Amino acid sequence: MALKVYTTNLGFQWNPTPTFSPIFKTRNLRYKSPKLFESSSSIRRNVTVNGSNVVDEQQQVSFNEQENKLIEALIGIQGRGRSASPQQLSDVDRAVQVLEGFEGVQEPTSSSLIEGRWQLMFTTRPQTASPIQRTFVGVDFFSVFQEVYLRTNDPRVSNIIKFSDAIGELKVEAAASIKDGDEAKGWLDTTYLSPSGDLRISRGNKGTTFVLQKKTVPRQRLISAISTGTGVREAIDEFISFHQNLSRDETELQEGEWQMIWSSQVETDSWIENAANGLMGKQVVKENGQIKFLVDIFLGLRFSMIGKFVKSGKNLYELTMDDAVILGGPFGYPIEMESKFNLELLYSDDKIRITRGYNNIVFVHLRTDGSSKK
Repeated sequence: MALKVYTTNLGFQWNPTPTFSPIFKTRNLRYKSPKLFESSSSIRRNVTVNGSNVVDEQQQVSFNEQENKLIEALIGIQGRGRSASPQQLSDVDRAVQVLEGFEGVQEPTSSSLIEGRWQLMFTTRPQTASPIQRTFVGVDFFSVFQEVYLRTNDPRVSNIIKFSDAIGELKVEAAASIKDGDEAKGWLDTTYLSPSGDLRISRGNKGTTFVLQKKTVPRQRLISAISTGTGVREAIDEFISFHQNLSRDETELQEGEWQMIWSSQVETDSWIENAANGLMGKQVVKENGQIKFLVDIFLGLRFSMIGKFVKSGKNLYELTMDDAVILGGPFGYPIEMESKFNLELLYSDDKIRITRGYNNIVFVHLRTDGSSKK
């Protein structure tokens, strides 16, 4: 018999200052646990950023190998799944199924590890869920949480949309019970709860899959900061410092397709200058020392600029870009221009790259081709 959590009264609660609480009824929820085992977790220090627990620079969240594969699959997915590509969805689904086949915590609804505030990292079918989920879940600018408190005299499950510290949050609150109830009502099955209590996978009665975390790793913190447009520089400093403490090995410029998602300087009025200096678009890096800047202009037109990179020191490269063309279908219009600058690799892995390039501008790129370093 699966353990279930039922909700009897659920309401919308707007939490700015002051607070008011209009109440509306909604469906029940059920939590289901597979046969899992519970193990101890390590003690870690944490800090809170924008209502979410993140790891400080001296400590690291304890995820096992399979959990890390799921987190890796989530990196770069926008809208908590709304804008995921078929390949990204496949990678996440495969990682979820692997974890659901593993043993985690036995009877998660009876474990203290399920208690607390969980951040929603990914969900399938965001357009077919509740009105709140359809409206807010796919917007990265907002943070989405679920609070679970079952081991009290007044057990509750709450879904929270946090807009900002200044605006406040919207809370959907429900009284909860884990006793057997009406199977026709809505339910949520917890199919995996990590032994560390930091990762949870749940499936809803409409077939929706949810991935939630209590604590996020620095890379997720960085992507979240870029998505919301707040605290990006601080997140980059935290991220680089964290990894410098772990390793001081030399970084290589990895091949693959890299989409720019942030730069420390806004674009200038000249789009061609922006494109030629890597301030927009995508970079394609090849092992033979070739690098290409690609920018979609409009109506099928693209700007392409090819050049060479030569290693000039530890984590340093000299770039010479001198083969520019505007592409339209099979035709190309050459442009005479040249751009030379140094590129410093501040951090690089199979998913994220942070560099200091043209005019000492800091860039953050995400890999988009799914390839990895051999």
